[in-house]
Amino acid sequence: MKNTEWIASRTCVYNIGYHFVWSTKYRKPVLTNPVDARTKEWLFSIAQEYGFTIENLEVMPDHCHAFVVAHPKFSPSQVMKLLKGITARKLFQEFPHLKKHLWDGHLWNPSYYVGTAGSVSKAVIQRYIQEQKQK
Repeated sequence: MKNTEWIASRTCVYNIGYHFVWSTKYRKPVLTNPVDARTKEWLFSIAQEYGFTIENLEVMPDHCHAFVVAHPKFSPSQVMKLLKGITARKLFQEFPHLKKHLWDGHLWNPSYYVGTAGSVSKAVIQRYIQEQKQK
């Protein structure tokens, strides 16, 4: 299996993409101009600092979608904790009026969606594994 989308690190080779979706607390539409632009900037900055790659990102008024490629040393929950935690702190510092719209001082809903993606489907992987004995 040869793939040019694989990423090689010192200890492993990987191709793991995560589709994350997370929303603001109470689905409040607070991610509007200029907050949405700064949210994008902070998310890209965090990704660069921690070695993630954000391949696609969309910030909607009440939720975000991101397709993130991250080293397998980071669990999806760690990636999400970093992205949500740091952006919340930075956005509250830069836009203190956000706290007036959100009770208890929380920007993000504690839950999120995550799905994984690579360059091959589940069926291709299962077939590849089953065919290994036949070689």
